[in-house]
Amino acid sequence: MLGRHPVVTLSAILAVSAVLLLSGCASPNKYGAAKIGSIPEGAEVVNLKDQSHLGMTPVKVSFPGQADTAEFVTIQLRKPGYIDRITSFWINRKHKTPADAEANAVDIQVELEKKSQN
Repeated sequence: MLGRHPVVTLSAILAVSAVLLLSGCASPNKYGAAKIGSIPEGAEVVNLKDQSHLGMTPVKVSFPGQADTAEFVTIQLRKPGYIDRITSFWINRKHKTPADAEANAVDIQVELEKKSQN
């Protein structure tokens, strides 16, 4: 019976650790956000990290992650009749909710150039 206690204790520690990780207590998430606009409006915004569609300009996008970290985000803006544009910016994760982050979003504005009609 005595030999089982270390196993039970280890199992209990692993279970508690798993719960903390899953609940986010071990490393709390925070959010940063960007308000992405284009001239003209209506450009598709694509995150080049994973090719995900973030929306059409103007759009606010929140970026979750570990608290008090920064991420260098690279996006591409696409609109028919215009040359695709790539831009990058830093997102700082310091807000408790996506809504709070979006209320304090970094303003990103990109001017698109018309394709030549050759």
